[in-house]
Amino acid sequence: MKEIAEKTAGLQLDSRTDQLTRVLRFRDLVVLVIGTVIGSGIFLVPGTILRQVGNSVPLAMAVWLIGGLLSLLGALTCGELSAMKPKAGGLYVYIRDCFGPFLAFLFGWTLFFVISSGSVATLAVAFSGYFAEFVPLTPWMARLVSVLVITVIALVNVLGTRESADLQDVTTAVKVAVIVLMACALVWLGRGPSAASTASHELSAGQYLSGFGLAMISVLWAYEGWQYATFSAGEAIHPQRSFPLAFLAGTVALIAIYLLANFGYLAALGSAGVSASDRVASAAVSRVIGPAAAKLVAVTILLSIFSATNGIVLTASRVYYAMAADGLFFKRLAEVHQRFKTPAFAVVACCVWSAVLAVTGTFEQLLTYVVFIGWIFYALAACTVFVYRKREPEAQRPYRVPGYPFTPALFIAAAVYLVIDTVVTQPGRAAAGIAIVLLGAPAYAIWRRM
Repeated sequence: MKEIAEKTAGLQLDSRTDQLTRVLRFRDLVVLVIGTVIGSGIFLVPGTILRQVGNSVPLAMAVWLIGGLLSLLGALTCGELSAMKPKAGGLYVYIRDCFGPFLAFLFGWTLFFVISSGSVATLAVAFSGYFAEFVPLTPWMARLVSVLVITVIALVNVLGTRESADLQDVTTAVKVAVIVLMACALVWLGRGPSAASTASHELSAGQYLSGFGLAMISVLWAYEGWQYATFSAGEAIHPQRSFPLAFLAGTVALIAIYLLANFGYLAALGSAGVSASDRVASAAVSRVIGPAAAKLVAVTILLSIFSATNGIVLTASRVYYAMAADGLFFKRLAEVHQRFKTPAFAVVACCVWSAVLAVTGTFEQLLTYVVFIGWIFYALAACTVFVYRKREPEAQRPYRVPGYPFTPALFIAAAVYLVIDTVVTQPGRAAAGIAIVLLGAPAYAIWRRM
């Protein structure tokens, strides 16, 4: 019995909650920011955004740039928070400290049951959809592929944070390299500036303003995901120094990648061609290089989706770990694997629920209702900078957000605008989303009582 116990000791889980190890380097944090944000959007949505601004190339490019700058303001704000409070859970911790455990719980509740799990399910289903371009899949086979993707990512994340980060580094590096090479080839081989100068549609000033707002919302969704890096603050090496620089470098890189990709699409297809396409990357590559090369785009999208999914699981599971450590979620989710030093139960729980959503297809309805709610919590998290500054003026701050208080205030205003626009234009969807979030209230009462 003693020999068996010794052999299985490495597979047991340690119930202590202070065992996460700091293994994430500066490079890993930069890659997390980039890899989690870039999924399939940049390959698909540029046409939609161009249509929303009346086929005006200058306005479309301005939207991409302004959306990136607003995201940069939020990233710089989170840089101060992550350097000041480098703990697992990130935004959850800041909201808990400044606005109480109830709002923090609602954030974690929504993240677990809908936002992160729904995002993982969405990406996994999209993966099977693009995989079907190479291998014909029946509906059940497609579901199986989605579950297998989630299972592989779960396994890697259980085996080690370092292993998951290494996988993220490689997949993100490859997909960024392919996107950059693709964009450069499109610019070089495309029809050049004349293609991008196609006349825009004649719209009134009000229509342009309305379209610009809609396009800005689409772009902010495309940039969403950099916030997830804060969740892994408890595993970063030298977080006081690396997090602010990582947020800056990662977000600036995203802006550059998105703008370059758009220039490539315009050079290849012209504004009319881009606005007419819902799969703009494939259309651009097919026209400039040839239909066979479009398969490379599908492979890149598969890799991009896999990388983004891995980034979400790697980071979001740390929020559930932090909630459980506070006694506000299933206790076992706060346990750290004794051998692998990962929150194994939190990872598995996240992936199991994501797989359920992927197989049943319920993620589509849930995400439609709830995804805008995330921005309420992002605004709350940015507000914590003001609370911390007032409550803890003497606290050690290795990094202070530049342009304070305007930097966080502008980001908060952008988040509030996005939420208000959703409430005004889609009141039914907004009401359903808020109702889903508030279902966490009785769950919070139960856990507090326990």
